[in-house]
This record gives sequence, structure tokens and C-alpha cells, in this order.
Amino acid sequence: MIEDDEETSPQKDRKFVEALARGLDVLRAFTHGTVVMGNQDIARITGLPKPTVSRMTYTLTKLGYLSYSQQLEKYQLDSGVLALGYAYVSNLRVRQLAKPYMDEFARRTNTTVGLTCRDRLSMIYVENCRPTDLTSLRMDAGVRLPLATTAAGRAYLAATPEKEREHLLAALADKMGKDDWPSMRTSLEASFAEFRSHGFCLSLGDWDRNVNAAGVALHLQDGSIMVLTCGAPSFQLSEDTLKNSLAHQLEMLARDIESLGV
Repeated sequence: MIEDDEETSPQKDRKFVEALARGLDVLRAFTHGTVVMGNQDIARITGLPKPTVSRMTYTLTKLGYLSYSQQLEKYQLDSGVLALGYAYVSNLRVRQLAKPYMDEFARRTNTTVGLTCRDRLSMIYVENCRPTDLTSLRMDAGVRLPLATTAAGRAYLAATPEKEREHLLAALADKMGKDDWPSMRTSLEASFAEFRSHGFCLSLGDWDRNVNAAGVALHLQDGSIMVLTCGAPSFQLSEDTLKNSLAHQLEMLARDIESLGV
């Protein structure tokens, strides 16, 4: 079933349009790593009844958000979704203003530099910059990252007001289960302490054992939070260099971008 959090629970809200929410859940199902799916696959991921899924996929196909393969008898995302995503990214002012600074930071430090925002229990890249000679860590716009184990997710959680953070942590606990959550909660609390002391969070092989990364929160003028990240393969970027040098530089970069009035 698609991950849930405080933003996806209508709780008998009379203004909440259930049919629209279900349609969006069908589209979100395609973010779970599978490009082409049938109605049965979508029903399994979303938890929706298969007849409901069939009506949703038919409607979304008619509207240009899904396309149907007669040969495979399955669906995939169509250009309507791309148009919506492009409209969001292209009009994102912070992305436009931050990109030159991110490009320079990536070139100077030989790391991949990303700008991310939260979607439910994931972080999503809206921009990614890397030096031309760095062939790994290619993270294009739209790539999703887990909230709990990445530098981006940890920095977002650390910067979020306590009430909202606890709500997200409860959703993560439900998702991970009682066996895995206690050790993860301990790891996250250590990250939050690091954030309070230094202004950044680290992920040292926690998401990918071969990757070291740092994350710093960006506080936008509208009150929302995004996260800047920098990272590289661990054989290229040591824990000491990241923690004692680059993470602090990234924190200063975030403050410079905030000063632009984003």
C-alpha cells in the first residue's frame, strides 16, 4: 500500500474529494520503481479495489496521464504527468536562483549537489548538479530518496517543527515495523543532535554503503523547507573531509541562497 502520512488522511473532512485522492494514488503507484503495470499491480500497491483501479486507469488514460499498451495489457505514465512536473520545476524560483551556486560548488568540490523537497515519506530531487568528470551518483529531477536514511531526509526532519516531525516519525515507525524502528530512531536522534550542533546531517553509508553525503535545510520565505545535499562515493569523499570541511561549506551555501530572498 502507498505510504501514508498526515497529509493523506482525510479524517472525514467534508471538503476532501475521495475520488480525486484515489486517482492521484494510482498515479503515485508508478513512483514505486515499476514503469509498466497492470490494474492488478496497481491495486496491490495502492490497496484500492481492482474495479476502482480499472475505472481510474480508464479515466486517466482518456485524460492523457496514462497510456495503455494493447500488447502488454498494461499502463505507463503519459505526457500529461510530465507536463505537470515540468511546470512545477520550471517555475520553482529557488531552483532557478540556486543552480549557478550549486554548479560552482559541485565543480569546486568534485561532488554531486542536489536540491530536494519532501513528498510523503520520500525526498525528491528537483535539481542536481555534478562535475563533468564525475560519472557516478547521477540523480535526475524526479528521483526519490528515502526519508530516514539519507542526508536529505534527515536534514528535513531535523529542521521541521517538532509536532510535524513527530507525526512523520510515527508514520516511519508504522512503515518500518517494531523490529527495525528502535535502531533507526536512535540513529535519527543522533542526526538531529548533529543538526542542532552544526547545522547539517550526514549519511555515511546509511542509504548506500558506498556513498557519503551531507544535507542542509533551506528555509524559504513562504515557510516551506527544502534541502541542499552534497555527496560522492566513499572512496572519493572521506567521512573526515565531509564532516569537517564540505558539510560546513554546504551550510554556508544554504545561507547564501536564503539571502537571495527565495
